[in-house]
Amino acid sequence: MRNRLLAAVVTFALVAAAGCTQHAAGAPGEEGFLPSGHAKVGSQGKIQHVVIIVQENRSFDNLFARFPGADGARYGTMHDGTTIRLHKSDLVLKTDLCHEYHCFRTEWDGGKMDGFDVAWYARAGGPLLGRYAYQYVDPQQIQPYWTMAKQYVLGDRMFQTQGSSSFTSHQDLVAGDTTLNDFESVIDAPNGNPWGCDAPLGTRVPILTRRGVYEATGGPFPCFTYETIADRLEAAKLSWKYYTPQIGQGGGIWNGFEAIKAVRYGKDWKNSVSSPETNVLTDIAHGSLAAVSWVTPDYRNSDHPNSRGGHGPSWVASVVNAIGQSKYWKSTAIVIVWDDWGGFYDHVPPPQITYASLGFRVPMIVVSPYARRGYVSHTQYEFASILKFVEENWGLPPLKRADVRANSIGDIFNFSQPPRKFTAIPAQHAAEYFLHQKPSGLPVDTE
Repeated sequence: MRNRLLAAVVTFALVAAAGCTQHAAGAPGEEGFLPSGHAKVGSQGKIQHVVIIVQENRSFDNLFARFPGADGARYGTMHDGTTIRLHKSDLVLKTDLCHEYHCFRTEWDGGKMDGFDVAWYARAGGPLLGRYAYQYVDPQQIQPYWTMAKQYVLGDRMFQTQGSSSFTSHQDLVAGDTTLNDFESVIDAPNGNPWGCDAPLGTRVPILTRRGVYEATGGPFPCFTYETIADRLEAAKLSWKYYTPQIGQGGGIWNGFEAIKAVRYGKDWKNSVSSPETNVLTDIAHGSLAAVSWVTPDYRNSDHPNSRGGHGPSWVASVVNAIGQSKYWKSTAIVIVWDDWGGFYDHVPPPQITYASLGFRVPMIVVSPYARRGYVSHTQYEFASILKFVEENWGLPPLKRADVRANSIGDIFNFSQPPRKFTAIPAQHAAEYFLHQKPSGLPVDTE
């Protein structure tokens, strides 16, 4: 078994940095609308697997402020109009930054993007950040991300669907958005742990009303009945799997589907929810990769600022390399995205197309044999853009949520080109490291 796994995982090779070209920027839409976008794009059967790798808590400027050809920043604006230079920082920090709705509103400041110094450490109401959020990560510490972005596609207009924290972001990545009805939407994290259907009785999730009223305790129990992309996949007899770390001795799961009632209490909880998250490596090795997969990290392998490990870039590279060196390479699209901005500075104001969206920019990297080479996409995306590509690729009926308004990520690909040969992504740790790593047992985030 061990030899089979090692044969399917990473070997390291140096890669030549490819130049970046740009794609014309789309104009922001009016209230309720996004840019007209592109005609529906399918892969003509060339993409049979979509793998969505989810990382944690980074704005676009925090990771790619100085990436060639991208809309990054060297300076930021404070609430009093002072312009300061972004300072270089380590990937691993000692503290967390607030990334709840109230902090989004403070930092966004009506689109002026100048409130990052008067937001808070940790949660709202704590010490003020001052200049702390105005930083970018040393590119040498996230070299695998830069290598993938230079070889494939970097999106610099991926906005998280809501100005909210990880709980709603993980919902957006499976359902498109968290609207409950025409008048209110889920926002921020529940007040109980674990998040989702296994939360204690009495747990409530905050809601935001169409009139902009934030209700911290007036929302529902976090066990939802809205449809997700999994419903569409199953109706088409397509497989899916959600890889997630196991949290705690009681079996609590860090998992977007943990808050979906039909999954938590149905057959899919056993068949399509997989722990630990390293099972994705063994499934690739054993030839059992699903049509659509979500991959979330262990706490120490996340990019959460105080994760203690700093292994996030290697973790992502290990999954990409495992796919790249397997039979799945020629039929797979890998989408790497960060679930929220983590409180870090970003200079691009997100279009406000509804009362609950859009949130700040986060990075997106797309790796595929059909992805454009060294390409920076300026098309406006949101998390539902990934789901829209899944729908278009397999001809699935839309969820009729945010996927209706979102631009598909299909314009990132060139399906008329022959599949490119894969070159391994150099990283500090290979897949073997993660297969033998002791799980942290810690939640990836608490907001």
